[in-house]
Amino acid sequence: MISLKQLQVFSSIARHGNLGLAAAELFLSKGALSQALAELERQLGHPVFDRVHPRLQLNDQGRQLQPLAEEVLSRITDIEHLFDEQGAPSGSLRLGASQTIGNYLLPKLLAQQPQLQAKVRITNTHNLCDMLLRFELDMALIEGENFHPNLVTQDWLQDEMLIIAHPHHSLAEKETLKLAQLAHHNWVLREPQSGNREQFDRELAPQIGTLGQTLELNTLEAVMQAAEQGLGLAFVSRRAVSDRLTYGHLVTINVNTYLSRTLKLVWHKQKYHSALLRRFIALCQQYEETKR
Repeated sequence: MISLKQLQVFSSIARHGNLGLAAAELFLSKGALSQALAELERQLGHPVFDRVHPRLQLNDQGRQLQPLAEEVLSRITDIEHLFDEQGAPSGSLRLGASQTIGNYLLPKLLAQQPQLQAKVRITNTHNLCDMLLRFELDMALIEGENFHPNLVTQDWLQDEMLIIAHPHHSLAEKETLKLAQLAHHNWVLREPQSGNREQFDRELAPQIGTLGQTLELNTLEAVMQAAEQGLGLAFVSRRAVSDRLTYGHLVTINVNTYLSRTLKLVWHKQKYHSALLRRFIALCQQYEETKR
């Protein structure tokens, strides 16, 4: 009979691809993990990993098993917390968030459910979708587009985007500009696989034309700091830059166009929604309703 321990071992190795990291997560020795995995594969009659030193990579059988194992483990967690005295789901979620959401929205959401324990990974949309595909996250809140058919995407919030600059930038005094008038100016941009950069490349760059020097940075804070130093124009969310605008550290470049994007909730289509995950998704949806 397949044991809970074997499924926990399989799930951890599948997410980490490494015995050492899985052993640290489960507080077991590498030998104990190897033994549990070998017994699981013996009972299944098939290997579930390809051994590509130094990593263990899921094979076709392993990819079929992973969502089933994740569901069983999540259901066990639901059972463990079924009769918690506070009457609300508790436990821990593995959440991912793009940078604007992770820094400016997610803390507010988590404050509405203080009993929730969460491990949060803040990175770009591309990385988050890859992590969801490997079941490394329970769900993610993203700013870019999801192109993976195995992921379910739900529209969440509308987010206003701004073009900003140092107050002494040569365009700062212009009342209204066309995007084409931003040609040949320097820009500070996020990295290509971020939702922010994807939107810039898709919607703004074709209308602007030739850019000046481009500085690429992989964090939102670094982009705004660079813009404050006069290194170029930047394209960021109003949610992120509002304080800097209020204090006059940066100004908005008016292009007479409302620039927006849709923030999204996303999860693997085979992901079991535990009571805790369902509650968190409901909190996100309630936030949407109150902010409209």
